[in-house]
Amino acid sequence: MAWQFAFLVIGSNPARYRLMMIPSMVEKFAYVLTMGVLYIQGRIGVTDVLVISPDLLWGVLFVTAFAKMSALAGRQVVGAERAGIES
Repeated sequence: MAWQFAFLVIGSNPARYRLMMIPSMVEKFAYVLTMGVLYIQGRIGVTDVLVISPDLLWGVLFVTAFAKMSALAGRQVVGAERAGIES
């Protein structure tokens, strides 16, 4: 439940909490990897694997959001530098 709360905090201001997306991605992908290993070992069924598909989707969305926030931050720095040069 603590991670669910962290996801809500990140969603409230993604630019501010961009670095929190890194452990969030680790949490999502570690769970997907664990379930994948359990499936390969035959310890869980296909229906259990299907339950993790939202976690995989959220992990991919965190990667996408992190990349977009990084690009946005880079553009803001360049814009600030240009503004400083023109002044």
